Amino acid sequence: MNTQTPYLPLGRRVAMMLALVLVFVGMANTMPEIAGLQDWARDITGRPFFRISNFPPEYFYPPVFLLMMVIVALDASVYRAWRDDKPKLRWLGLMLDAGLLLAAFLAAFGYLVEIDSICLIDQITGARARLIQDAAERSQGVIPGISFEAEVPACQARFGIWILPLLFTIIMLFFLYNIRVWGMPLVAVASLVVLYTVGTALIWIFDLSDNNFLLTKLGAEGGDVTAAAIQKATNVFVTPDGFMGRFMDIVVNQVFPYVVLGALFGTSAGGTSLIKLAVRATRNLRGGPAHAAIVSSAMFGTITGGPVTNVLSTGRLTIPMMRRNGFSPQFAGGVEAAASSGGQIMPPVMGVAAFVLVALTAVPYTKVITAAFLPAMFFFFSIFLAVMFQARRERVEAMREIPEDLIMHRQDWLNLIIILVPILTILFLLLGSKDAIGDGFVAVVLPDAMVQTITNSTGDAVSAGWWAVAVLIPLLLLDPETRARPSKILASLADGGLLISRLFLLLFAVSIISAFLNESGLTGELTRAVTSWLEQAQVIRIFGIDLHIVGGVYLMLALTCAMFCAIILGMGMPTVPAYVNVALLLGPLLANLGVSFFTAHMFVFYFAVASAITPPVAVAAFAAASITGAEPMRTGFAAVRVGIVMFTIPFIFAWYPELLLIPEAVTITDDSGAKALIAGYTGVVDPAALGLLSLRLILALYLMASALARFDRGPMPKWEVASRLVLAVLIMWKTDPVMWFGIFVGLALIGFHIVMSKRQDEHVRA
Repeated sequence: MNTQTPYLPLGRRVAMMLALVLVFVGMANTMPEIAGLQDWARDITGRPFFRISNFPPEYFYPPVFLLMMVIVALDASVYRAWRDDKPKLRWLGLMLDAGLLLAAFLAAFGYLVEIDSICLIDQITGARARLIQDAAERSQGVIPGISFEAEVPACQARFGIWILPLLFTIIMLFFLYNIRVWGMPLVAVASLVVLYTVGTALIWIFDLSDNNFLLTKLGAEGGDVTAAAIQKATNVFVTPDGFMGRFMDIVVNQVFPYVVLGALFGTSAGGTSLIKLAVRATRNLRGGPAHAAIVSSAMFGTITGGPVTNVLSTGRLTIPMMRRNGFSPQFAGGVEAAASSGGQIMPPVMGVAAFVLVALTAVPYTKVITAAFLPAMFFFFSIFLAVMFQARRERVEAMREIPEDLIMHRQDWLNLIIILVPILTILFLLLGSKDAIGDGFVAVVLPDAMVQTITNSTGDAVSAGWWAVAVLIPLLLLDPETRARPSKILASLADGGLLISRLFLLLFAVSIISAFLNESGLTGELTRAVTSWLEQAQVIRIFGIDLHIVGGVYLMLALTCAMFCAIILGMGMPTVPAYVNVALLLGPLLANLGVSFFTAHMFVFYFAVASAITPPVAVAAFAAASITGAEPMRTGFAAVRVGIVMFTIPFIFAWYPELLLIPEAVTITDDSGAKALIAGYTGVVDPAALGLLSLRLILALYLMASALARFDRGPMPKWEVASRLVLAVLIMWKTDPVMWFGIFVGLALIGFHIVMSKRQDEHVRA
């Protein structure tokens, strides 16, 4: 049977083959501990320290880095793009492609040369062996009968001053390909950070200013400008903030199986069957197709983790359904965009950005998905309410009869297994207990080796993702089309390798932002300046009213600032860089104002997700508009109206961190640097208090969703719309009298509206 592969350009085909190699290597690296497998491999090879997984990063990262960049160069080739469009410049395109490959090689080579655990040139010349021997001899005889481990010697042969032009050449070429693959916004931010860091260094060198924001941490290195610059450039290569540091670790060691899982799901038949099931379940609701879009986008989005991918995957079926049922094109696109963006905050997978959050906060993944659970439920509940009120307003009737192309057939039920079994595998391993598995039913019915293997993987997010991929691949053969053409599985795996390579290209720019911010000291200076201003400021005059800055007003100002920064910096960017950029800048500031470090990161994370539906660059909404044919900006505003709760829930869990359910959300660092609980919290969830808070939030969401739709049981006058919005705020107020006033008046207003709507309906019928 014919496939599309022969029609791909040669470079793309080679890129696909290399991407497949990358997937096999990466999956081997993230393979969980399978009982007996490691010992078997060592017996076969005769090497006692041989490893078939979890390879040493200092040796594994450089070749993988180079492989990923070769894939990017072949996949996003400038030469291929200009060969037909700009034939006179194709030679330049070829030079740029070759330049990227050379830059990738030199970056990998530079890492091996500069990192003290390897010192590649020293190893080649024999200098390293001699230094280690000298250190070993010096360590003997310090205490009779005891020999100390020899210290790791520093590298003797380094790039020296040449590391500066090498670094900036690598950055320039990688930024160019970032623009080709991911667009301009991320590169623009990264370039500004690089220029700022270089500019502050020059200002320090020539003593042009004493402004703290125009100085640099280079000044702390002493008076040797050259030595300081070389050391800072070397840091970008070898430190955890560099491009082979924590962001490489995130791609290679944490999200790898989940990106592969998303690529396999994206081309499986299970996605369409999931949409059909959602239609079947919601056919009797007035907003049926829109509710189906919410359910399917939440389920599919938690796997793919990409709002645009989610829109284009599920929206091709759900948006036409909503249109056929009577929803306006703008609203249909807005619902799909908001729900697809929300897939990134939906446990159990949540997409790549959640793993970055894990890495930056050092909070285990199981706790992150626990913390995300209630906010995600409230978000999707609010979208359900928005659809319900819009359906009433536009007089959309329930679907009742399912269209022929969306009826569930026997094969669709089988296809659902493709979706459900891997997700259940992830949940079983993530939420399971090692002790329960070792002593429970599993230990009775399975061989000891299998029980040990399951126990090794329990509680580990990477292992859960790996086993989900291992389970999914044979399940894909349940689909007749895949059985007829098994090469589809290899093509999907290769797509996963391409996605991983593009993802690392994106994270390269993020790592440059992180490294240069760290070297410039801007984050610390910004935190000190804003905190100092908040401490000194007494009154802010807004519209002629004096607002005294006391108590929680500090926090509200910082949260509002973080919200706007996340939205502005996130425009046109994927969620990961949008989150990381603001977290690096404002995370420390929020943590200094009484919010836990974890809650501050969750706050920024939510707004980074929301940036996908925020005009003027609402990428998820624009993707939906490409399906509806509606005006993109109007679709963006419709998405904001539907998903407005994504902009409000972060403020709520910043004020009520108990919604996040984990102790880290209520733990702060006190003035002495010790960990302490926020005043009034015990670190243990109070079910009664949490239940009351949830009921308050449900009532507030009801008032807000109906006000934004300007419709409940009937149309609302402007005074009622404004009143509902104000009451929604009062209901969530921390002061008890204000809260109870909001609750009673809110319930009374809803009751009054229902009574008046019934009378109006009776009058119309009469």
